[in-house]
Amino acid sequence: MSEGGGSRGAEEKDIRKAGDSDPGCHQDREYCGSHSVGEGACWEQRTLGPGQQRWHLRPLGSQRVDEKTGLASVLDVNLLGLIEVTLSMLPLVRKARGRVVNVSSILGRVSLGGSGGYCISKYGIEAFSDSLRRELRYFGVKVAIIEPGFFLTGMASSARLCSNIQMLWDQTSSEIREIYGEKYLASYLKNLNELDQRCNKDLSVVTDCMEHALTACHPRTRYSAGWDAKLFFTPLSYLPTFLVDALLYWTSPKPDKAL
Repeated sequence: MSEGGGSRGAEEKDIRKAGDSDPGCHQDREYCGSHSVGEGACWEQRTLGPGQQRWHLRPLGSQRVDEKTGLASVLDVNLLGLIEVTLSMLPLVRKARGRVVNVSSILGRVSLGGSGGYCISKYGIEAFSDSLRRELRYFGVKVAIIEPGFFLTGMASSARLCSNIQMLWDQTSSEIREIYGEKYLASYLKNLNELDQRCNKDLSVVTDCMEHALTACHPRTRYSAGWDAKLFFTPLSYLPTFLVDALLYWTSPKPDKAL
């Protein structure tokens, strides 16, 4: 977590040791609320020396969209968790003139139907990161956004997504199931099953962007990771809204009760 020279590896090893030996240190893999954020900030202050630069890299949260409860769950992890962690570390980052690297998504540029809270959270990350970058520029802090396209990960595997969609379908009201119909569900699940073939399997495309954002003298503001992000979604985001709506309308599954 520091941008040193040859001593970087030793410093990181010492940091890991300090964290392992500290009985009050619990590095949760998932955002669990304000208490865990505060503990993380205290741990960083204890383990990192004053001459080290800080940077913060937020991974993607989990996706679960159902009604209001599901939306709130996604926003808590993907957006509010990211904001709270970033703000808690901000005094250290500002003091060290460090960097903030937030992982958003190409779906923070183009919102797809059926993605609900996920797209909302990614648009929120984009807006928060833009505001943060403009505010912290006066203090020498650089803020970058990683916008990955579709990559094959354990979280985005077609089997997991299909299972989640089927579970939500079984839990939804009979009225909603009647409006959308079994044909819509079958078409939606078919598209999800093809994700494994469509998604990029080379995650180094994303990690290379992260590395550049953290180590380059002049990092970019935004990194589009993957050919689908570069050649389809990013250009799509600049088209007039009515064209984007028409394209997505004609290429998406239609509910049974659609007009």
